[in-house]
Amino acid sequence: MKDLIVVKIGGRATEQLQTDFFQQLADWQQVGNQVLIIHGGGREITALSQQLHVPAKKENGIRITDLTTLELTKMVLLGETQPQLLTQLFKHHLPAIGLNAADHHLIVGKLLDFEKYSYVGEITAVNEEFLAPLLATQIGVLAPLALTEHEWLNVNADSAAAAIASLLQAQELYLLTDVPGVLKANQVLPTLNIAQAQRLKAAKIITTGMQPKISAAFQAANAGVKHVRITNQLSATGTMII
Repeated sequence: MKDLIVVKIGGRATEQLQTDFFQQLADWQQVGNQVLIIHGGGREITALSQQLHVPAKKENGIRITDLTTLELTKMVLLGETQPQLLTQLFKHHLPAIGLNAADHHLIVGKLLDFEKYSYVGEITAVNEEFLAPLLATQIGVLAPLALTEHEWLNVNADSAAAAIASLLQAQELYLLTDVPGVLKANQVLPTLNIAQAQRLKAAKIITTGMQPKISAAFQAANAGVKHVRITNQLSATGTMII
């Protein structure tokens, strides 16, 4: 999709977004870019799980999602996180539309590894014909869930953003996090290639929380997304994936 910018933000970030975030979105729209936001909600899902005494387990940074956890995930993403973000966008006079996998079978996926992760998936297709006209006039706000022919799947939000950016041939992908980029000795690395990433992972400088984000970033870059950044704000350079 020409001139598409995909932005991934965490669920907690929806309450902490600053004015410059919304101004950047407005600037992009003003020059004709289309914007799609993929929102997570991991901390909120964990908090609700604990409140309801449902075990919250992760492996390799991926939430193990049984049927109960899947229902809680849908409740948080579609009933809490997405409405909060849409409200923020409306307050800043930005036209936006909430989206999920069931809208005209928008996001199609398949199981990642049922034995290991249960109902966790990876995205295999996006209904671009349905999505493109919506993004021509509005900012899309999409939950990281997918559908098979018969069931919902939870998808890691970073992986979802990378897959969607790749499938739609986005120009840019921003993976927003709570740090200004990939850090080494408390300094932001301006660029990161795969060899560097492997060395930092081996040295335990890149830890479990950042690993899915970096894997997703390289997935998108290798699929042809021209500019992939890990950063904490849209106006900052952060770490460029090369």
